[in-house]
Amino acid sequence: MKAFLCYTRCSTCRKAKQWLIDNGVGFSERSIVEQNPTAEELTKWIKTSGLPVSRFFNTSGILYRAENVKDKVRILPDDELTDLLASNGMLVKRPLLVSDDVVLVGFNEKTWTEKLL
Repeated sequence: MKAFLCYTRCSTCRKAKQWLIDNGVGFSERSIVEQNPTAEELTKWIKTSGLPVSRFFNTSGILYRAENVKDKVRILPDDELTDLLASNGMLVKRPLLVSDDVVLVGFNEKTWTEKLL
């Protein structure tokens, strides 16, 4: 079973959820705000995804801009960035789709089709 981490007020998350339903992909939904990913989860997901930790930040979010996270991403080590991500779900790029062997960050229909169907 895949975990689908989303924010219900996010239109991209709603679009991704509908795509999962339309394509018969089983998932359990988790609020990225109410059940923020832990540093341990994020560390595992970052490794599984093969992406740099910077790709897990919601760069278009208000909190990202207000806290000048852009500057922190350039200088902090990965473990501190992971802790920062774990401190607030609104910093995490969404949606996230997570399984044992696949972690997808953000919704790109072509990528999701290639990885999941």
